[in-house]
Amino acid sequence: MTPLDPAAPPLASDRLVVATWNVNSIRARLDHLERFVGERAPDVVCLQETRCPDGSFPTAAVKALGYEHMTLNSRKGHHGVAILSRRPLVDAAPEQIASLEEARQQRARVPFAGALITIHNLYVPAGGDIPDAEVNPKFAAKIAFLDALKIWSPRVAAEGRAMLVGDLNVAPLPEDVWSHRQLLDVVSHTPGETERLLLVQQAGDWHDAVRAARPVPEKVFTWWSYRSPDWQASNKGRRLDHAWTTPDLAPFVRSVEICAETRGWERPSDHVPILVTFEA
Repeated sequence: MTPLDPAAPPLASDRLVVATWNVNSIRARLDHLERFVGERAPDVVCLQETRCPDGSFPTAAVKALGYEHMTLNSRKGHHGVAILSRRPLVDAAPEQIASLEEARQQRARVPFAGALITIHNLYVPAGGDIPDAEVNPKFAAKIAFLDALKIWSPRVAAEGRAMLVGDLNVAPLPEDVWSHRQLLDVVSHTPGETERLLLVQQAGDWHDAVRAARPVPEKVFTWWSYRSPDWQASNKGRRLDHAWTTPDLAPFVRSVEICAETRGWERPSDHVPILVTFEA
């Protein structure tokens, strides 16, 4: 863990709350962000699918919520990531994991316990509707991104004290979907995707914070389709959003929450936030 001050104790008492959320348009759901941070008070918020150029990001409104520090990698369309923080951000920069010229990755270091941890905020391509890379360029791009992520993963994990969060658009385990059998041919849960994401996790020896808190065989979902007229009653969800840590940061995870209540708000995102609390 990179010290802020060489004389500072490496594990000073501290509490850090990190949220990750595919907000599905920051400008359309700024009121949701305001409500969420008002109720949950995270120190850091990692957003995906912000859907606006950096120059159109509602910077002043976000600062008014208490997030004076932010780093953006945004553009129009189904893209864009941002890290918002009440603590100073260090070494903030976009990352280029695959060859896609899209706003899908951002990293920054955040103070915690007298030192710095690195947060990697990712938005993996959705992959379209047809799980065949030969006929579907969107799915081919997704597979290429996951393959590149496997190469990237051990390098950044080796630096230690890191967290990987975001909409990874893959539900890797049978318990991460409402029906393993019925979704094996559906993009986000095909063997080609799930096997690759698990290899990414293994390559960096990443700790799955969500599954550590809510082990298999419990079903855990973070996404419910807009197509369902009653998402709560049918509960046909998938766990597409993830929060991983390197092994040296894992002992400081005190709680993990899936904030499913946001899916019931008016005009919601189809994804819900994950909230991870660290204590030292």
